[in-house]
Amino acid sequence: MKQTGFPCSENSYLKDYIYQITSSLKKLANIEIVDASLSLEEQAKQVFNSGYVLLAHDASNEPVFNYANQSALNLFEMSWEEFINMPSKYSAESDERGSRAKFIAEVEANGYSKDYSGIRISKTGKRFEIKNVILWNVYDSDNKRIGQAALFNEYTYL
Repeated sequence: MKQTGFPCSENSYLKDYIYQITSSLKKLANIEIVDASLSLEEQAKQVFNSGYVLLAHDASNEPVFNYANQSALNLFEMSWEEFINMPSKYSAESDERGSRAKFIAEVEANGYSKDYSGIRISKTGKRFEIKNVILWNVYDSDNKRIGQAALFNEYTYL
């Protein structure tokens, strides 16, 4: 799913896609990251402005990011346009990409995984280790896998 436009009130903070991301996590791992009492738009706004890092990529053979909340954009030091047009493998340094690809394939087969860690790099070259990452498959309303999402709030600059 290709997202258009920076999440804001004009596009309801991409509420339909955020619903797919959050409901997939709830279904697969019984983890809730939004206040279910809020409207879908308010939930999407909550996700975008949250302190945790949430990002997602599509289900293509060479996945491309299609969502990043503000915390992710800040951490990777990128604009929305830069981030959502980047193949997700480029979030990791070249020597980390093999282990990352293997982990992504395992999650694709198993649905989700917790406790992943790895080294990532920002646009300006800052290296950081992400820790206790949850990665899960994202499904649409027809239960078709449309991508994967990652969630974490622990990272250390190296």
